[in-house]
Amino acid sequence: MGSITGENIASFKDLQRQIRTKRYLMSVLEFDGETVAPANGAAARAEAMGALAGEMHELLTSEASVELVSALQEGSAAEPLDPQTAAELRVFARDQREARAIPTDEEIAWSRLTSEANAVWHDAKQADDWASFEPYVERIVETLRRRAAQLDPTRDAYDVLLDQYERGMDTAAYDAFFAQVKESVVPLVHEIAAMPAPDLPFRTAHVARPVQLALSRDLLALEGLDMAGCALAEVEHPFSDGFAPGDVRVTTHIYENDALSNVFSILHEGGHAIYEQNVDPAYAWTCLDEGTSMGIHESQSRFFENIIGRSRAFAGPLLGVLRAHAPEAYGEVTEDDFYRAANLAHPQLIRMEADELTYPLHIMVRYDIERALFAGEARVADIPTLWRDLMKSYLGVDVPNDALGCLQDTHWSGGSFGYFPSYALGSAYGAQYVDAMARTGIDVDAACAAGDLAPVRGWLCENIWRWGRSKDAPELIRDSCGAPFDATYYCNYLVKKFTELYSL
Repeated sequence: MGSITGENIASFKDLQRQIRTKRYLMSVLEFDGETVAPANGAAARAEAMGALAGEMHELLTSEASVELVSALQEGSAAEPLDPQTAAELRVFARDQREARAIPTDEEIAWSRLTSEANAVWHDAKQADDWASFEPYVERIVETLRRRAAQLDPTRDAYDVLLDQYERGMDTAAYDAFFAQVKESVVPLVHEIAAMPAPDLPFRTAHVARPVQLALSRDLLALEGLDMAGCALAEVEHPFSDGFAPGDVRVTTHIYENDALSNVFSILHEGGHAIYEQNVDPAYAWTCLDEGTSMGIHESQSRFFENIIGRSRAFAGPLLGVLRAHAPEAYGEVTEDDFYRAANLAHPQLIRMEADELTYPLHIMVRYDIERALFAGEARVADIPTLWRDLMKSYLGVDVPNDALGCLQDTHWSGGSFGYFPSYALGSAYGAQYVDAMARTGIDVDAACAAGDLAPVRGWLCENIWRWGRSKDAPELIRDSCGAPFDATYYCNYLVKKFTELYSL
C-alpha cells in the first residue's frame, strides 16, 4: 500500500531536480550546436546528447521511479497532497507513462538520429539538396509511426503526435479550425495580392549588424524581459528556450537590409522567453517549470509579435527604439507608414518572414503534408512536389527550389511532426486573449501607445505564465477567457484588421 511520507515527497522532489538538471545540460548542448559549435563537433555532440537522453529516460522510467510515483498516487487517495505537489505528481506520472512506452535504447537512438538529421539539414538547406536530407526524413517518419503506436496503439499515429504538442487536439479539431481560417483568409489574401504594394523604401534601409543587435536588446527590455536572465545570439533559424530559473536564451537572424525582420523576430522569440521567465518560482526544478504546450507558447510569441508589435498603437514606441539606434534610416518615417510596412500582406516563400495574414496559410501547407504522410496518402519523396502545389494553391506563389521550399524549416530534422499546427493555433489563442483582457478593463491599445505593457503582462502572468505545466491548454483557455477556444475571434480579427488596412 502506498503512503505519503516526508521521505517519499523529498525523493520525488529530488528525482524531478535530477531530471531537470540533465535537461538543462541538453539545452546547453543544443544551444551550443546552433550557435558557436564547430561543424565537425556534431558527432561528439550527438553522442553526448544521446547519453544524457538515456540518463534522463532511465531516471524517469526506472522501477524505483515507478514505485515512488505509485506509492504517492495510492497514498494521496487517503491523504491529499498539497496542490502543487499534486499537480507535479499528475504531470510527472503522465510523462512517466508516456516515456515508459518508449524503450530506453530507442530513446537514445532517437536523440542521435535527430541530432544527426539536424546537422544534415543545415548542409542540405545551404546546398538546396533535398536528396541528402530525404533519407533522414524517411527514418524520422517511420520512427514516429512506431513511437505513436507505442504511446497509444488505439489512435491514429498523427493524432497521437498532435496531442503531444497540444493536449486535446487531433486532426478533426485542426481540420475544423483550418477550414474556418481557409474560408476567411484565402480569398482576402488573393484579393490583396492583386493590389499594388505601397512604396516604403525604408523597409530595405541598411542597418548594420552591431546596431541591430543593440536595438534587439532594447526591444526585449521594452517587451518586459529581465535582461539579467536573458542571453542573445545569432543563428540560421531563430528560436528561444527556457533553460532554467534565471536563464532564458533568445536568438535571431540578422539581415542588414531588412531590419524589420529582426525587429519582429525578436518580439516573437522574446514572447517565448518572457513566458518562461514568469512561471511561478515555486515550480523551479520541477516538471511544472516550463510552458504547458506548443500552442500556448506560440500564443505568447505571436501575441507580442503581431497583436502588440504590429498594432497601430505600438508603432510609436517601436519607432522610438529604431530612431534611437538608426536615425538615418527611421528618423523621418511616420507612424502610419511604419504601421503599413509592418503589416504588408504579401504572399511569399518563407514562413519565418510571412506577414500576419498569410502566415496561417504557410502552416496549412505543412499540416496538409504531414497529415498526408501519416495517412499513407503521400510518401516522403513527394514532399517537394506537394509543397510546390500547396504553396501555389493557398498563396499563389511559385517555389523555385527546395531551399526556399521544403528545406526552409528545421522542425522536421528534430522530429517535430505535429508541431506546426500549434503555430496557427497560438495566433488564434491570442485574439481570444484580447477579448478577455477587454472584459477585465485592460485597454491593450492604450498600453501599447504608452509603451508600457505592464497591464498586458500582468494579465498574462496571472492567467497564463505563472501556471507553467500545472494546467493543460484547454483548462488555461477556459479559465482565462471564460470559454473554450473559439477560432471566430481570430478570423474576425484578421478580416477586420486587413480589410481596414487595405480599404476593402
